[in-house]
Amino acid sequence: MVLPFIVLTFFSLLGTSCFASSLVSDFHVLVTLKHGFQFPEPALSTWNSSSPRSVCSWAGIRCYRGRVVAVDLTDFNLFGSVSPLISGLDRLTDLSLAGNNFTGSIAIANFTNLQFLNISNNQFSGSLDWNYSSIANLEVFDAYNNNFTAALPLGILSLKKLRYLDLGGNFFNGKIPASYGNLASLEYLSLAGNDLNGEIPGDLGNLTNLREIYLGYYNVFEGGIPKEFGKLVNLVHMDLSSCELDGPIPRELGNLKALDTLYLHINLLSGSIPRQLGNLTNLVNLDLSNNALTGEIPFEFANLKQLKLFNLFMNRLHGSIPDYVADLPNLETLGLWMNNFTGIIPQKLGQNGKLQLLDLSSNKLTGKIPPNLCSSNQLRILILLKNFLFGPIPEALGACSSLTRVRLGQNYLNGSIPNGLIYLPLLSLVELQNNYLSGMLLENSNGSLEPAKLGQLNLADNHLSGPLPYSLSNFSSLQILLLSGNQFSGPIPPSVGQLHQVLKLDLSRNSLSGEIPPEIGNCFHLTYLDMSQNNLSGEIPPEISSIHILNYLNISRNHLNQNIPRSIGTMKSLTIADFSFNDFSGKLPESGQFAFFNASAFAGNPHLCGSLLNNPCNFTAITNTPRKPPADFKLIFALGLLICSLVFAAAAIIKAKSFKRNGPDSWKMTSFQKLDFTIFDILECVKDGNVIGRGGAGIVYHGKMPNGVEIAVKKLLGFGPNSHDHGFRAEIQTLGNIRHRNIVRLLAFCSNKETNLLVYEYMRNGSLGEALRGKKGGFLGWNLRYKIAIEAAKGLCYLHHDCSPLILHRDVKSNNILLDSSFEAHVADFGLAKFLIDGGTSECMSAIAGSYGYIAPEYAYTLKVDEKSDVYSFGVVLLELLTGRRPVGEFGEGVDIVQWSKKATNCRKEDVTSIVDPRLAISVPKDEAMHLFFIAMLCIQEHSVERPTMREVVQMLSEFPRHSPDYFQSSSSLATSQQSKNTEKDTKCAKFKQDILV
Repeated sequence: MVLPFIVLTFFSLLGTSCFASSLVSDFHVLVTLKHGFQFPEPALSTWNSSSPRSVCSWAGIRCYRGRVVAVDLTDFNLFGSVSPLISGLDRLTDLSLAGNNFTGSIAIANFTNLQFLNISNNQFSGSLDWNYSSIANLEVFDAYNNNFTAALPLGILSLKKLRYLDLGGNFFNGKIPASYGNLASLEYLSLAGNDLNGEIPGDLGNLTNLREIYLGYYNVFEGGIPKEFGKLVNLVHMDLSSCELDGPIPRELGNLKALDTLYLHINLLSGSIPRQLGNLTNLVNLDLSNNALTGEIPFEFANLKQLKLFNLFMNRLHGSIPDYVADLPNLETLGLWMNNFTGIIPQKLGQNGKLQLLDLSSNKLTGKIPPNLCSSNQLRILILLKNFLFGPIPEALGACSSLTRVRLGQNYLNGSIPNGLIYLPLLSLVELQNNYLSGMLLENSNGSLEPAKLGQLNLADNHLSGPLPYSLSNFSSLQILLLSGNQFSGPIPPSVGQLHQVLKLDLSRNSLSGEIPPEIGNCFHLTYLDMSQNNLSGEIPPEISSIHILNYLNISRNHLNQNIPRSIGTMKSLTIADFSFNDFSGKLPESGQFAFFNASAFAGNPHLCGSLLNNPCNFTAITNTPRKPPADFKLIFALGLLICSLVFAAAAIIKAKSFKRNGPDSWKMTSFQKLDFTIFDILECVKDGNVIGRGGAGIVYHGKMPNGVEIAVKKLLGFGPNSHDHGFRAEIQTLGNIRHRNIVRLLAFCSNKETNLLVYEYMRNGSLGEALRGKKGGFLGWNLRYKIAIEAAKGLCYLHHDCSPLILHRDVKSNNILLDSSFEAHVADFGLAKFLIDGGTSECMSAIAGSYGYIAPEYAYTLKVDEKSDVYSFGVVLLELLTGRRPVGEFGEGVDIVQWSKKATNCRKEDVTSIVDPRLAISVPKDEAMHLFFIAMLCIQEHSVERPTMREVVQMLSEFPRHSPDYFQSSSSLATSQQSKNTEKDTKCAKFKQDILV
């Protein structure tokens, strides 16, 4: 009995010793791993070297029978690299390094027990050509959102047990291997967000266990959707969006009875929608939008009772909207806008009580708006504009408290506005313009003390009547109020002064009477005020001059009287004003802004006098009868006229011939650095044969000085002997002192009584606009374009943030960004520049600020520019760099590059590939294109306050981690995509892990 006990004890001790030795080995591997991490504390504070036996209690570590079997460092915010020695943890079944900032390559091998591997959401690079046969038991492999390159790895075919494979959001290129169709156990496959091309192999249809497939976003496939996908009978989720698929939708997809999500949007799919899709009775989300589909909505879609999201917008569909759409019991989102649908909107729509978003705009629908769209207070967005709808707005919408946006403009609606509609508590936008609405705008009767959130109200061009309600003062957040073209009567309520946030107020073309309330002076943010064509009387309240940023004032065609207040002349921001056709009297003030107004602004006021009106206030009529001049006087007068004519003609000839020979007494040159040439050398360049450009600011000449220096001479237009200086020379002096690498240097200023010349350094490669769209366009590769963007941004940043006084460009465009012999960018043309004194805004303008296609939207109704207007224009330049297109003229009537880019990408940076310059399609790194597009979208925000400063733009452009120059030459690249799916995907990944461990 003693001997067996001794033997048993020996083997027990031996086993314990082996376990302890293996755990020590695992301990040393983990310590080595930690040494490879940067900033491991405090996440790995428990990973200390004091006791190997404590390994199993370390953060992220799980042990089984004395060995480390799981390492989970998910979202530990770790940096650094992962040592190859990790393979020493030879008993691992689970390894997750997801959600960190690991860089460099990674190799996973010799893990014979490994089942779960997640390295997603890091910055690993290189290829994935591993020894997969040494991890043959792997079931979950997630490498999403890294920087892996090269072709998709073929070694994965060794993983016969693989159920979950995500290689999306990387830089893989080439074709999808047809042999991937042999991964028979696969249930989840994502290759989205790469640079894959070629045709989608039909062999993937052999993956009959597949439940989810993602192949879109940044991939650019040839051909269409393989009909073999109809064999994926267990598929639940199919996302093939945004990858340039063409051809018809295969009717075989109707076999996928388990499918609950089908995303095929943003492709080039054509033909009719196959009726077989009506067999997908489990479908919850269907998005076929932004394609070229034709025909009608199939009747078989009546079977899709589970449908929540139904998007067919931006196609070429026609016919009527089927009545059964209203009977879909779970429908929440219906987007059919921008098609050719006709007929009426199904009148039962909304009765399911779940409808949240309805957009049927830009069709040819007629009939009435359904009465029960908001039957259960779920409807948030209602957009029906640009149709042929008639009849009243349903009264029930006045009680739909869930509404946030209502856009019903440009229809034929009549009747009154439902009581309470515009006072709904969550409503931010109401557009009912261009209809036939009538009746009164009622006071708010709900008695709510909570201020309304309405920011924009447009009721223009209807037949509304009655007084303006005092309840308008409830709209403390209102920024735009458009009530023009109606029949409103009575006085303007004093409560209008409580609209402290309003920017634009248009009450024109009504029948308003009484005096202008002085309280309007409390609208401090007002930039646009139009009260023209009413029956207003009395005097202009002097309080109106308290609106210091008012740009546009129109009070014409009223019955206003008495004097025009002199204080209006102090409103330096006021650039357009119209006082015409009133009963003003007295002397017109001549100081301040009045000196800049045109005489037509005061027409139709017969009792108004002043020098501007050619109606002197102290004019006394001469009553003496004039005597007839004698005949000899007539002869002398005629001879005098003849002599004067000859003198003027001779003077003109002499002036023309002597332009270049005027002596130093006639021409004055102010140089801003030491120059080795004279005014005469400069004048020698100013001739027609040397013209290299013409613009609104002047004519540009090219010249070469005797010492070999090349210059550009700009002859400014609009200056003559009677021109006022208005600080121009002081401005030129300031510009001449500017020294910045990315700003064209002003060398000298030359002038005489009639001409002003600006002398600049010459930029050999012309303008960015010419380089992008001229013969040189082929030389502007992506790397050069990105560099130009940074350099131009630095130049503008210097003007906005480092000059004293601060300088506003006002005409930022690609033609005003010049390129030197090294293609370095220089910001040019300050002919329209104004200064920002003491950090304030430019309140005085004498010309249109900017060029067509580059002008910020707020200028249209505020006529106010600030540094954010320059930022908007720079955003347009960034879009030019991305697309290679002109800002206007290539997108159809009334569409510019901003509108086109937003529509083509749905404002999603992930979809930037649809607009990138085709000349760059192969070489552009998509993460950089996505980043540049993101910055452009920030710059062109509709509201200026949401735009970044140029300093922030420079920072965003410069600090983005870019690829090496070799990368540009050797590889096309991909940005990550599907970021919105991270949470969903991680949840699914975790679920697979649980399934495996069970």
